[in-house]
This record gives sequence, C-alpha cells and structure tokens, in this order.
Amino acid sequence: MAVNLWNGNDVLDREMYDRFADLYAIIKATERLEKAYLRDIISPAAYESECSKLISHFKTMVPFLDDTVPSVEQFMGTYKLKCPAALNRLVTSGVPATVEHRTAAAASANISAATVAECTAHFVTVLDALRLNMVAADELYPLLFDLSNSLSKLSILPDLEGKVKEWMEMLSKMGAADKLTEQQARQLQFDLESSYNSFMAALQHPGICLEEAFMYGWSGYIDLDTSCVI
Repeated sequence: MAVNLWNGNDVLDREMYDRFADLYAIIKATERLEKAYLRDIISPAAYESECSKLISHFKTMVPFLDDTVPSVEQFMGTYKLKCPAALNRLVTSGVPATVEHRTAAAASANISAATVAECTAHFVTVLDALRLNMVAADELYPLLFDLSNSLSKLSILPDLEGKVKEWMEMLSKMGAADKLTEQQARQLQFDLESSYNSFMAALQHPGICLEEAFMYGWSGYIDLDTSCVI
C-alpha cells in the first residue's frame, strides 16, 4: 500500500489560501459598507467605525501578501471581484469617506475627529499585529511610530505618547530580526490596551468638542479584544 508522505508545502499553500479568503472577505465587506453608506442605510458614525476597522485589518494583512499578490487590482481580476468602491477606499483613499469629507469646521475644532479616528485605527493595527504574532523589531517599530505620530497631534495625551516611545526606544536597540519574548509581547499588549482606555477617557476633557467629533466620525469605545464597537 502506498503511503503519501507529509509535504510541508501543503501547510504553506493552506496558509496562503486562508489569507486570500481573508482578503476576499475584507474587499466584499468594504464594498457592501460603502454602498450602505451611500444609500443612508448606516449612520456616518457607525460607518466610520466599521470602515476604520476594515482599513486597519487590510493594512495589517498587506505585508503577508507581497509575495503572492502583486497588486489588489490583479487579485480582484483573478477572482472576478467587481468592487470599485472597496478598491478606492482600501487602496486609493485609505481613510473612511467621513474623514475625507469633513469640513473646515472640524479642522478648527480643539481636537480633530479625523485625528481621533486615526489614533483609533493605529491602536487596532498594532494590537492586530501582536495577535498575529508579529513580534520582530522591524515589524512592530513602524506601527508604533505611526501610533506615536498620531498621538503627538493630541496635546492632551503626553503620557500616552511617552509610553509608546519607551517601547520604540527599546525596539530601536534591538536587531531588525530580533523578537520580543512572550512576556514582553504580553506586556506591550497590556500597555497598549491601557493606553487606549486612557485615550478614550481623555476625550471626555471639557476642552474637547465631542459633539463635533461624533458628527465627523468618532463613534465611541472599541473592544480591542474583538475590534468591535461597544
């Protein structure tokens, strides 16, 4: 009786197609969300929250697809995905429509709703990376840099930016391929989740125009364990 030997390529192929399935689902979900927003089926606040999550998940996934997906457009052509709105939102724009269309009034507010949405997206992106076991210095440092850069735009949050910079300083002293230990990765995740809770609490500051933030896209707390809005 012939016995089929285990082939390591089978595992790699399965992982590749799992990622293809995830990318396919993100594109389809984004297309449906864009259509729902255009038809006023979903509120701007709910749209911004869901769209920010999809964009964050998409950006987290892209580095894993470089070798197998030359371009999203080619992927969509291969799998006959006619989703022009999703392509524009995920690839061309990279931000929710509500952020694109915010008025000059939002820009002059004490705190910009776009900046709040940007910070939230970066928090989700870094935590997603940790859950995907992306713990190498060269994987985490750019994500923390983006988060720190967003937090620096909010003068009410110097302590949170400082915590992120502490981790950036530690990573900068490591080799590019060096990885955090399991304990360090767990501590980083704890620090980020604590920082996010403090970030949301700081938004209750009297000097912040929360009504305007709601109007232009910020939609409340997000459960960082599930990336779901509470």
